[in-house]
Amino acid sequence: MLPLDLCHYYDCSQGPFRNLSDLPEAEAERVLNAIRAQGMGFASQRAVDYLSIRRGLEQRVRELFIEKGGQPRRERPHYMILGACDWVKSWYVAGCELCIPIANFAAEHVSFTYGDTFPAMRYGDGKPTRGKVYTMAELPVLVAEFGLPQICNPDGKLGPDRYIEAQVWDDASLRAWLTCNQP
Repeated sequence: MLPLDLCHYYDCSQGPFRNLSDLPEAEAERVLNAIRAQGMGFASQRAVDYLSIRRGLEQRVRELFIEKGGQPRRERPHYMILGACDWVKSWYVAGCELCIPIANFAAEHVSFTYGDTFPAMRYGDGKPTRGKVYTMAELPVLVAEFGLPQICNPDGKLGPDRYIEAQVWDDASLRAWLTCNQP
């Protein structure tokens, strides 16, 4: 069965939808270096070239989504997950989960990768989902064929795909939560 929510995970001290990709490159590097210096949470382990790779992957996902008829309104996406995934919540010192019904999102503003963007777009392991972007209309077939990773591969023993990532390319559906970022 297809989950009915898109879930976002974040550190409670920072609030939801704090996106490194929205920052100018130098500021994003400064923020990521501060996270690394704290040495806590999943993001503190990211490689030195993480942000440059991320920006390239975001551009590729955006292009593939447009080829499928997507209409992104943002240059860089906000990240969510199809359904709940407690493992991702554990990435944060004080992890929080925010789930929003998928019906709140316009199909032309949300793309999906089977797994996190990094392995989905970079791994050369021959899986048929690699290098592909999916639309909301394609989700039922995708999940029927490959399963929901949170259920099929909760511990990661079958590879890096532990959730279906949603890339939200519009702020309209998130407006109520984006204001949580304001001081």
